[in-house]
Amino acid sequence: MEQRLKNLIKQLGNAIDESLSGSHAIEEVIGEIKKEGYDVLLVLEATIGFNRRRTESTEREPLTLSHKDLDANLTKQDQKFLRALSISLDN
Repeated sequence: MEQRLKNLIKQLGNAIDESLSGSHAIEEVIGEIKKEGYDVLLVLEATIGFNRRRTESTEREPLTLSHKDLDANLTKQDQKFLRALSISLDN
């Protein structure tokens, strides 16, 4: 992974941490839980994905399949899903 992206990811993690640790709403609720006699351990997991944006030079042509290429009958939902992936079907 590029060093610049690694640094940005670290900055994002720090910003999220600061945002949560500085939240008065979270602090108040944790305080109420502690008043009830409980210790609080807060662990949050974040999944962040990165995809490089396509430029005009890397844009792919949509894939076209004929019904003969497919072994199964497609439902309307199947066809809609394939269109969402830029895969068109010849009739």
